[in-house]
Amino acid sequence: VRKAIESQYKGLCDVYEKQSVTVNHKTEQKIVKVLENIPCKLSYSTVTATTEKNGAAKKDVTTKLFLSPDIVIKPGSKITVTQNGVTTDFSNSGEPAHFSSHQEIELKLFERWA
Repeated sequence: VRKAIESQYKGLCDVYEKQSVTVNHKTEQKIVKVLENIPCKLSYSTVTATTEKNGAAKKDVTTKLFLSPDIVIKPGSKITVTQNGVTTDFSNSGEPAHFSSHQEIELKLFERWA
């Protein structure tokens, strides 16, 4: 099953973390690339909901990242995904769903470091 799922990975992702780095006895926050060129797949689903304010339908897009269950991505990481020639920056918005064949991480567009 795992091999079948991984054959669908059409993208690559890089993962960045904000880490404390000591330089000349001074601790600074640096952005560090901790993972590079990890095979993955982005999946999009659309959820339509009616807002109470005006009764109009609003579409929300949910983005999920599928990747190997062996990869560890810490909460708050920045994830840069390149798939189908498009590169987009995301952040993980929660704990991953772990399966024996893969993991799924719900993503949101990266705005800024906290």
